[in-house]
Amino acid sequence: MGNRELVGPAQQPIPVNIEDEMKRSYMDYAMSVIVGRALPEIRDGLKPVQRRILYAMFREGLASGKSYSKCAGVVGEVIKKYHPHGDSAVYDALVRLAQNFNMRYPLIDGQGNFGSIDGDPAAAYRYTECRLDAVAEQLLADITRDTVDFVQNFDESTEEPVVLPAMIPGLLVNGASGIAVGMATNIPPHNLREVIDAAVLLINKPQTTLEQVLEIIPAPDFPTGAHIYGRAGIKEAYRTGRGSFTMRAKAAIERPARDKQQIVITEIPYQVNKSRVIERTARLVQEKKIEGISDIRDESDRDGMRIVIELKRGEQPEIVLNNLYKHTQLQESFGMIMLAIVEGRPRVLSLVEMLQIFLEHRATIVRRRTQYDLRKAQERSHILEGYKKALGRMDAVIKLIRAAQGPKEAKQGLLTRFKFSDRQSQAILELQLQRLTALERGKIDQEYKELQQKIARYEEILGSEKVLKKVIVAELEEVKRTFGDERRTEIIEEQAEINLEDLIPVEDVVITVSHSGFMKRTPLASYRQQVRGGKGRLGM
Repeated sequence: MGNRELVGPAQQPIPVNIEDEMKRSYMDYAMSVIVGRALPEIRDGLKPVQRRILYAMFREGLASGKSYSKCAGVVGEVIKKYHPHGDSAVYDALVRLAQNFNMRYPLIDGQGNFGSIDGDPAAAYRYTECRLDAVAEQLLADITRDTVDFVQNFDESTEEPVVLPAMIPGLLVNGASGIAVGMATNIPPHNLREVIDAAVLLINKPQTTLEQVLEIIPAPDFPTGAHIYGRAGIKEAYRTGRGSFTMRAKAAIERPARDKQQIVITEIPYQVNKSRVIERTARLVQEKKIEGISDIRDESDRDGMRIVIELKRGEQPEIVLNNLYKHTQLQESFGMIMLAIVEGRPRVLSLVEMLQIFLEHRATIVRRRTQYDLRKAQERSHILEGYKKALGRMDAVIKLIRAAQGPKEAKQGLLTRFKFSDRQSQAILELQLQRLTALERGKIDQEYKELQQKIARYEEILGSEKVLKKVIVAELEEVKRTFGDERRTEIIEEQAEINLEDLIPVEDVVITVSHSGFMKRTPLASYRQQVRGGKGRLGM
């Protein structure tokens, strides 16, 4: 079977094998989804739509210290210039960047209804407002100083960055999840302070092993807190890029009254819907799959989460809690797949490799930024040298300019008679009269002196790998001091396996054996005291 394709209006159709055409077209589509939509870039940890949202907000001037702007305007700007897809896809991505229960360090500061951990959707974008969070500004820092490459947007009307400078390791810090064609990624968030400490260790000691890194980054750190049980799966994932571990809600047993007990849940596993957990628990109680629960209340407020599960009198809370872990999402497994785009291709990475690639990116950014600063400083220094030279022979320069018929003739005179460069000549012609005063001359000398010191510093950074590393470390340490916080997710060493014995209440029983060999188990509490005229409890 074959298909026929017209290659031009005046040319004959060329036979095309339909199998080859399907294979080529589908591979093109798959790579487009993998690289251009579903998977994050290893260097800044962002998918294309997320990067475009942040860059559009940066270009619009929506900095963390500025006023909020309607999300409708941001979505429109992104669609108009950078991301020619549906508005709902862009707004959904924007909302997620603002949700503190999804992002360990939210990149967008939202005002209005941006959804909840109960699964409530965000308000329409005509109602909500947003601006960049201070953390997002660290991803965009120095983007105007020739630190990253830019490409044409979809209609070639403007340019967009290939990647952001990223002063923080965004992929590890906020994690990522996405389903592409034939592959998926699921990277959990981590604690910023721990990740930066591990990155600094790798800079200072490039031969650092995974075991040494794990002493600093023991496990992921989720925005919703909760507990992680066991480290075997986490270590395997950090070593190979794939592994799984168990998350469990943070629960406590309280006794509000003498004969009453209750289970209070204050933290739930990452990306678990709180209202669905409550609904699932209520359904299990109605179906009598979990017994011993008399009431379930959601007492969550602005101060935090609080799910109260009231127990019936005489119930053992540990058994009820184990049943909840067994049958609801209060215990969940997290399958780590540390897949990201590296040099245009999808690749599964270990923890150490992710940190190393980020540090290589930072080295490139600092080097390009320093080269840009050096170039600008040298250009300014060249102008100031022309000023100093002109101020030394000011009377002759002024006489030449006054005698000239026009700007071109004056510029040519400065070039030929005083040997100024083209830029120096133009700058002298544009020199304001106030710069001729003694005070302004002193400022020129001071600026020139400071520039020479900066040029020497820039050349030192570019000429020494050791100095370059010190600059990277200093910047990372500053980010850690500004945005670092304590770990939220607690690590429990033992595994969270629930055996059948954990689901059976501990109680005294009476075993009755008949002459025929039948056996019956009866709880001792079922036997009641016999009074006058009573029958007591029949064993068989």
